[in-house]
Amino acid sequence: MTPVAASIADGNGGSVGKARHVAIIMDGNGRWAKKRMMPRAFGHKRGVDTVREIARAARDMGLEALTLYAFSSENWKRPADEISDLMGMLRTFIRSDLEEFVANNVRLRIIGDYQALAPDIVEMIEDAMARTAANDGTTLAIALNYGSQQEIARAASRAAEKGAITPEAIEAELDTACLPPLDLLIRTSGEIRLSNFLLWQAAYAEMWFTDVLWPDFKPAHLAEALAQFIARERRFGGR
Repeated sequence: MTPVAASIADGNGGSVGKARHVAIIMDGNGRWAKKRMMPRAFGHKRGVDTVREIARAARDMGLEALTLYAFSSENWKRPADEISDLMGMLRTFIRSDLEEFVANNVRLRIIGDYQALAPDIVEMIEDAMARTAANDGTTLAIALNYGSQQEIARAASRAAEKGAITPEAIEAELDTACLPPLDLLIRTSGEIRLSNFLLWQAAYAEMWFTDVLWPDFKPAHLAEALAQFIARERRFGGR
């Protein structure tokens, strides 16, 4: 039995068990490349290979949703050539992997203001989401041009247009409203911060930080994080 497939209860009012939704801040591509005296683009390309490997592992482990932080709203501050490389890799990823998503019952979702990206990328994204919309296996959610503070502000504004602003009303308008509640948030590369990622959703999520750089992150690391998640007691503010 894989760690994520197991489920147990502690018997003391808290709960531990199966993770349904895992999110990952994929950090360390640039440092991985620098250690090898290679350009940052080389690290990003290896990082894309890791995305494929971890997405497949998440499906095999039975996760309902995997959310990956691919490009933040702050990443526009990076050099133009690096942004161009990242957008090119995004195009390649969608073209090369869409048929695998379709064949393996994976649903693709995008969170963030992806419509601000180049028109051809927007068209590719919307086609990919449409073609996988009926799939009911693992949902792979990619955060593109995403910032959690901006997401919360948008959600609160939409909630206000409909009536009273309550936590429930805001949550219903978040980009992740179609996903299960976030159980576990992972960050690679040794950094210990959320970097404007899923701030609302992470309110009661478990956190797991590792020094492993994203291109070196393997299914075994994901399994380790899930095993630790299962062992933790989640009380959600209770005793």
